Amino acid sequence: MSPTRRQVYRRRRLAFFGALAVVLASAVYLTSTGLAPVSALDASVSEPAALTQAAATPTWPSQGAGAIGAVGFDGVLGSSGDQSSVPIASITKMVTALVVLDAKPLTGDEEGPDIAFTDTDVDIYYDAVAENGSVAPVSAGMVLTQRQAMETMLIPSANNYSVSLAVWAFGSVDAYLAAASAYLSEHGLTGTTVADTSGISAQSVSSPADLVAIGKLVMADPVLPSIVAMPSAEIPTVGTVTNTNKLLGVDGVDGIKTGTTDEAGACLLFAVEVPVGDTTVTLVGVVLGGDTHPELNKTVRTLIASVSPGFRQVTLVEEGTVYGSYTTPWGQSGQAVAESSQSAVLWSDTPVNTDVEVEPLTVGSEGDTVGSVDVTVGSATVSVPLVLDSTITDPGPFWRWTHPGQV
Repeated sequence: MSPTRRQVYRRRRLAFFGALAVVLASAVYLTSTGLAPVSALDASVSEPAALTQAAATPTWPSQGAGAIGAVGFDGVLGSSGDQSSVPIASITKMVTALVVLDAKPLTGDEEGPDIAFTDTDVDIYYDAVAENGSVAPVSAGMVLTQRQAMETMLIPSANNYSVSLAVWAFGSVDAYLAAASAYLSEHGLTGTTVADTSGISAQSVSSPADLVAIGKLVMADPVLPSIVAMPSAEIPTVGTVTNTNKLLGVDGVDGIKTGTTDEAGACLLFAVEVPVGDTTVTLVGVVLGGDTHPELNKTVRTLIASVSPGFRQVTLVEEGTVYGSYTTPWGQSGQAVAESSQSAVLWSDTPVNTDVEVEPLTVGSEGDTVGSVDVTVGSATVSVPLVLDSTITDPGPFWRWTHPGQV
């Protein structure tokens, strides 16, 4: 029996609305999946290589005390013997030089102002002779530049010139000592006390650690490194003065100051340039309480030879190194690589810690920053950006339509 017109109408209406529902559902599906955001990808992070090296073993003297450090490295790298404050003899003159230059600074090869020497300076000379201290000639009416006077104080270790310079700069020895005390306090040198300008007094004392710090201040000064490295100098009226440091020029030694008294023994505050990779490191060390300077010099050379191999130039981060990788569900991949190289000079077994942070990613262009690698060496941290080495594009609507469970 043929359907009635009502039944045909009802069937057509059901078919129409059914088809419409399918079209609408399809449109909603295609729109929602085609425009749905892709889930962010977590990177697979690569474990960085260990960089800490073996501990160095310095060869210390069997007698006395010592410490060694390096410019650009905090504190001391190692020490031996009694680390308390002891007499330091003529190393005291390096404090005098620093304090005088703090009040009367020089730069580069600048000679500085003229200093006219008087009968008072001649009296200072005879006082130093009476103390059995080291001296250099002086005469009333002679004129030296500030630099020449400092060369005469430091190179032959002339006690009388340390007094004359202090009086010239501060008006009196007492005023100098007050300034020196303030300078030492300002620089945290709590183990150092100066009772005079030359170190002939056994009350002028310091600790090995403080002396390393003083040596670093000397090597950072714009004038003093060139003076303490001079084997000799020609000083007007005074004549030729010769450096008391017989290690100058040996094994890279380029300073700093000897010292000798009965109370202090043979002492040497030294600096040496050590080649490390394509750079150099300035070692600053001190040995106190030696029997004689020839024996002390032998000890210092042995110490330098044992310390130098403890420095290594290490590549902390190498450009292009892969620290993380991304793989997308739609078949693309990219890597998080170091944007640049960074290296550092490491001492002994200084701790080296590497921390890698790689960000989640959906899409990105080649060169986009996607994280960082942070390398901490001692108290310093180097940070290098990580960049994407290839472009990761959107998968497009077709992939979304065919992978609804992954969007």
